[in-house]
Amino acid sequence: MVAKHCDNKQVAASARKARTRNLRLLKAFLAVIAVCGAFAIGFFVRGDSPLLESLGFSSLVVDVDRNPGSTTSGDTYNSLGARVEEVEGILDEESLDSYDLGMATSSVLDAFSDTTKDPYLRYYDSSRYAALLQDSSGTYAGVGVLFSEFNGRAYAVDVFEGSAAQVADVRTGDFVVAIDGDREHDWTMTEVVSALKRDEGESVVITWRRAETLDDEGGDEFTTTLECSDYQARNVESELIDEVGYIRLKQITQNAAGLVKSAVSDLESQGASSFVLDIRDNPGGFLTQSVDIASLFVKSGTLVKIQTKEAEDTTKTATGAVATDKPLVVLVNGNTAAAAEVLAAALQDNQRATLVGQTTLGKGSVQVTRELSFGGALRYTAAYYKSPLGHDIDGVGVAPDVAVALSEGVDNQKTLAVETAQSFVRQ
Repeated sequence: MVAKHCDNKQVAASARKARTRNLRLLKAFLAVIAVCGAFAIGFFVRGDSPLLESLGFSSLVVDVDRNPGSTTSGDTYNSLGARVEEVEGILDEESLDSYDLGMATSSVLDAFSDTTKDPYLRYYDSSRYAALLQDSSGTYAGVGVLFSEFNGRAYAVDVFEGSAAQVADVRTGDFVVAIDGDREHDWTMTEVVSALKRDEGESVVITWRRAETLDDEGGDEFTTTLECSDYQARNVESELIDEVGYIRLKQITQNAAGLVKSAVSDLESQGASSFVLDIRDNPGGFLTQSVDIASLFVKSGTLVKIQTKEAEDTTKTATGAVATDKPLVVLVNGNTAAAAEVLAAALQDNQRATLVGQTTLGKGSVQVTRELSFGGALRYTAAYYKSPLGHDIDGVGVAPDVAVALSEGVDNQKTLAVETAQSFVRQ
């Protein structure tokens, strides 16, 4: 009997422990339910300001129309302007420091430009833009250099015989680093041409960088002091070589098509039975003139395709103003750029000409300069040129049908081009 009584006590004790454990688990479960319920209530009433205030939680009232990542200019999660606005707002309201708005604008936009893939993107502040607006319509700069541009940097593409630049040993391929000591930014071709338009006899100090190739970031620098003069170099030169009409076009200016047409007519009157169009070292120019020049040789069809933000491809076609249907060879090299590349691609894709020389520069893009409401301007790439068959030009260039490098001391490219033009007549 004593043993049985002890067993009953142990059973009762175990039952009490079980009830206690179950009660604790129930309390814990109810606590979890309460926390979840409070979270849910908070989620649904967080935007109900009157209800929160009536419950005594006025400190939790927030403006749901303006979340922490939102500013008046956009969402800071996907807008650079909104992020800058947030920082500017904090500084205006809480910082004891101040900043120069003009300098801050230049620094921010310059840094922004460096992060894009557009090598020609530039911000011009008010003073630089004012200088840029000065008359830069002349074909050549005042120091006897024809400039082109590679990745937003101006370089010498031709140095005129007898010019101040030639005397100072400036060579084709030399990049402009500074003008009159200003090296705070990369000098574009337009800026250089504008800066060098000076009075006769005025001097200018130019610092150059002599690179091995156009995409070489290195090279030795040297500085020249050059006297500006009114250099009048002919844009089109022509001659008859054994019944081959040779025409050299240095730049595609506003009257280039008319000059080429006159040269074709004059050479035909002298007995030309085929032609060589030399656009080596031609930095380009006006697209409309490039189309008009191609139209002198192509009767009909597409001459260039243009890719913009709005349209994948718009086209420019031949004007129908053909000047000759005689065989044509086009000379190109690594300095043939922009609208000159469009001309070469148009004649090649339409099977109107044989290209001789080296692959062109690959500058098949169009830059636009747009004024900004707060002063200054933004220069950016707005379109890309493609060949009539849809081949990319930008970053690729136009490959010749007959590749030949230029030999030192002799123009073997020109010789081969003339011989090729002659062979077409003999066939």
